Amino acid sequence: MQERKRDYFYNRAKEEHYRSRASYKLLQAVNKYHLIKYGDVVVDLGAAPGGWMQVAKKIVGNKGFVLGVDPKPIEPFPQDYVQALIGDMTEQETRQRIRKTLPRKVDVVISDASPNISGIWEVDHARQIDLAQHALEIAAENLRQNGSVFVKVFQGDMLDDFVKKVKKCFEEVKVVKPQASRAKSSEMYVLGLRFKGVVE
Repeated sequence: MQERKRDYFYNRAKEEHYRSRASYKLLQAVNKYHLIKYGDVVVDLGAAPGGWMQVAKKIVGNKGFVLGVDPKPIEPFPQDYVQALIGDMTEQETRQRIRKTLPRKVDVVISDASPNISGIWEVDHARQIDLAQHALEIAAENLRQNGSVFVKVFQGDMLDDFVKKVKKCFEEVKVVKPQASRAKSSEMYVLGLRFKGVVE
């Protein structure tokens, strides 16, 4: 608790009424890579409590659409262009519900989903890469040509293979660590720009 009180982004999130300090990770990526634009359709996987949805909502405006997906309930937003689904993104039924809810092909898929942390590094790394793989599959099913993906991973020996998969689908791929990520955390984000519409 003391560490959270000292945390600059935690305090800033409270002041600026974001639901999570994680909002600033997405904000920093958007500012640097222009990931989300006005009018975009965005799918946010692992969206609870809704901090990334808040960021996306502000950017896309009422010409866009934001869909948050999480097994946990997300406090509703008043705007009708921001919706939430309770569901597990690894399940086929949830994927079908995502497709039915979307107004059109997606511009950006973002995922800050995390597994339940066991404390065993190899297990947590493998679970995180598995979630990232599911996020990539959902992106491949729903993205428009030239769309983008931004997905959380953990550093480890399975990361290179995952990045290779992303490179097959996107013209430009970067592994980035936003300033708002805690320095001692092993989390990174894989950014894929300009979806080719090809999944091998």
